Amino acid sequence: MASYTVILRQLGNRVGQYLKLAPSTGVGVTRLGFSTDTKVDHDNGDDSKMQDFLDYMENLKNYERMGVPKGGGTDSEDGFDLGRMRRLMECLGNPHSNFKAVHIAGTKGKGSTAAFLSNILREEGYSVGCYTSPHLWSIRERISLGRSGDVVSAEALNSHFLQVKEILDQSIELENGTLSHFEAGLGGARDATNVLRSTELAAAVITTIGEEHLAALGGSLESIAMAKSGIIKHGRPLVMGGPFKPHIERILRHKASLMSSPVISACDPGIQSIIKDFKRNVDESFQSCDIHIQVEKDMQLFIELFNVKLHMLGDHQLQNAITATCSALCLRDQGWRVSEKSIRAGLEHTYLPGRSQFLTRKEAETVGLSGVSVLIDGAHTEASAKCLADIIKMAYPDAPLVLVVAMACDKDHLAFARQLLSGRRPEVIMLTEVSIAGSKTRTTSASSLKEAWVQAAEELGVDFSDIGVGGHEKLLDDQRSCSTGPLKCNPVLMIRCEMASVTDSMKVANQLLKSRAKDQSGLIVVTGSLHIVSSVLASLNS
Repeated sequence: MASYTVILRQLGNRVGQYLKLAPSTGVGVTRLGFSTDTKVDHDNGDDSKMQDFLDYMENLKNYERMGVPKGGGTDSEDGFDLGRMRRLMECLGNPHSNFKAVHIAGTKGKGSTAAFLSNILREEGYSVGCYTSPHLWSIRERISLGRSGDVVSAEALNSHFLQVKEILDQSIELENGTLSHFEAGLGGARDATNVLRSTELAAAVITTIGEEHLAALGGSLESIAMAKSGIIKHGRPLVMGGPFKPHIERILRHKASLMSSPVISACDPGIQSIIKDFKRNVDESFQSCDIHIQVEKDMQLFIELFNVKLHMLGDHQLQNAITATCSALCLRDQGWRVSEKSIRAGLEHTYLPGRSQFLTRKEAETVGLSGVSVLIDGAHTEASAKCLADIIKMAYPDAPLVLVVAMACDKDHLAFARQLLSGRRPEVIMLTEVSIAGSKTRTTSASSLKEAWVQAAEELGVDFSDIGVGGHEKLLDDQRSCSTGPLKCNPVLMIRCEMASVTDSMKVANQLLKSRAKDQSGLIVVTGSLHIVSSVLASLNS
């Protein structure tokens, strides 16, 4: 059985070739994220025009649903066999060799960095193809094309699938049905996108290294760094995002040295940045930033940008913007036309759904919430939880807070809970469930999730009240009768919602928040997975 993600990626290459993407403008990314502020038909009605493709994909092995085999992403005997992908690409005429690519790997920040860089190049007038994953509404979101950055149409995707279907079937047969085993969309060395050769690579980018997919990537931070470093190619520049732990940075630099690759660090001492201000109005939220880049080693890079209006919020998104800017300057050093004006416009025009996204008042009312602010964020790791906690503190330092959380089973739930509980104290924590990639296989039960949050609360000395399933009306009555004192005297309510939908959980959370906060306007944060974010956004269009 063939792999879901592999087939889609090679189709992305084929579609990009068909639309004659300008040479030297391809942007490749390893796994997580979305391309740009693309427009897509959220009700998925257009997807009916690619039913042949969807039916075929549904019969493939889907590691996003199943989870990745142990060691699958490592450059070892246990790793996926990249040779199968190379043979498949050979049968298809190696379409990826027709354009230069920027290959982006990393634990976090890949999708955001790809979005920033894609928009910078498009502002300059380049035609850019970008593949990222997963998607929020439609699988078409994974492939964005051209100067507009619009997602691939259902007609184009289905047409190209039908053109290559015979080759796909033949390749699966030639590989004795094991075509499924060569990639999972993570790591670097054994990822299906790593068929790029040095002659096809404009630059490699490694954003961050963190402890995610540990089993699949060798079990340690060092083995993860080794897997990510597999995208570094001989003589081609490496842009490092960071910050990295010193021994991890040494691993990456050592690999770059072995490959004779110049290195640009987005944490270079000559790079300075600051978030000067945060503003939110009815229609938008943004942070005003200054960026100064002056790098002398390996390459000479320089730019000064003042009062950049970033709609991607938080220190981590500022770092992703710097990484993308360093990548753009790296391309300019190689002779690409990239102006300061395009860099500024590309950074300012980048916006990704589900990344620190505040719902508008109208959107909040659509899901049955009024008189409250709603923030949705796909954070699902310890590091991204800390970033989210910092954003909450920056944007709403005093507002009563509710967390609505659902996560996949292969994440570090305890570390995630610790980070959010170490930030602003929530009034209510709603622990619920959501399907992962359309299946319950990787879903964490609300009861298991609550065990992790209870442990984290006990470790941190957070006073909480463990509320059982259901009976929220009685709970609301109790709250109305007992919440006469100041909010800080009330314990955190920890509630398990196993049968309720995400939006129903949000409504209960809002009622509890209002019963506790009285006349204060509060904040509901929905997080733990891009899949719970997708569930909320889908409800806006239902």
